[in-house]
Parts: sequence; structure tokens; C-alpha cells
Amino acid sequence: MSPTDATIEAPAPRVLVIGCGALARELVELTRRPGFGHVDLTCLPATLHNRPGGIPAAVRRKIRAARPRYATIFIAYADCGTGGLLDRVLEEEGVERLAGAHCYEFYAGRAAFARITDDDPATFFLTDFLARNFDRLVIKGLGLDVHPELLSVYFGNYRRLIYLAQSDDPGLLATAQRAAHRLGLAFEHRPTGLGELADSMNALAVPAGVVA
Repeated sequence: MSPTDATIEAPAPRVLVIGCGALARELVELTRRPGFGHVDLTCLPATLHNRPGGIPAAVRRKIRAARPRYATIFIAYADCGTGGLLDRVLEEEGVERLAGAHCYEFYAGRAAFARITDDDPATFFLTDFLARNFDRLVIKGLGLDVHPELLSVYFGNYRRLIYLAQSDDPGLLATAQRAAHRLGLAFEHRPTGLGELADSMNALAVPAGVVA
């Protein structure tokens, strides 16, 4: 068959996902799936969450550095404590992000998360990332390794810890259980998988038969 006898598919336009470093492992997993060959991924440091006011400017710099090489740019962040400032930047740049206020919400699903917090607002959450980095981000990050007396100041109003698990990892489950015990909180384990993160990313995939 000659080239004139066949329909030649044009490659899918390149897409860049700018993600939060706390989602890097999950985003890598998703973008390695079929249909994502046209998608590139870059992540900002997860430590930006310690000072979320810096997230909007960092995202803007990434967006502007990426143009005009990408037809579409998608931001794999929720609001993440920016108080709407990230949305203001994204509106100015004409770019969309993940729906929701934070990763707990899109992992659990917005409706399910609302039910959880309505049931008991005094809930502390862990994800796989936070369980994996609990000592570094929570214990050392809050200075509890040096000042354990601050535990009641930070966590005295919490009653339970819910581990929203993206993976079926017995080691992480045990780590999350130990974290709840260390904080003096009741423990619950809720497997979520990738939740609405997967739904949002799947919208970027090309259909079967299209060249990625």
C-alpha cells in the first residue's frame, strides 16, 4: 500500500504536566500508561507546601518557560493552601489545574471527602507520600523531635488519623499505623487508589489508534 492509499495519523500535540512533587510517584505511574506518549512531566519541589504562598509564582515561572513548546499545559496541583492565588495565576495564564482544595480531596473523591470531614472535622490525613515522609515532614518538620511537648499544641484537637492509601503496601500501612500511635490518634485505613487524580490525567490521554 502506498502512502497515498493510507490515512497517515498526525502525532498528538505535546502536553506538559506541571506537578507537585508530592504527587511525582503517582504522576510518573500514570504517564507511563498507554496513551500518554505525547505527555511530558515536570514537578516542582514538594517542600513548597511548607510555604504555599510560593506555589503560584513557581508555577507561573514553569508555565512561561514551557511556552511555546507545548500545545497544552496542565497543572497537577489542587489549591494546596494558596487561598485562591494559584487560580488567579492560572486564569491569567489560561491554564487548568486539578479540581479540589488539596490532594486528600481528589484522592478520596470530593463527595467522599466531604462526608468524611462532616462526620468528624477533627481528622488528620496521610497519603502515601506523607506516610513515606512522616518523620521528615511531620516530626522533624514541626520540631517534635526536639520539642515533643509541642505534640499537644499541634495535635490536641485531632481525634483520628485517616490514611488515604494510593497503593497496597503493607510497609506503608504499618508506617501509617505507627504515625497514628505516635500522635495519639485513632487510626483508619481507606484505600483510595489514585482517585480523581487518575480521572483528570486520563482526560489528557489520546484514544487508541492515535499516534501519541
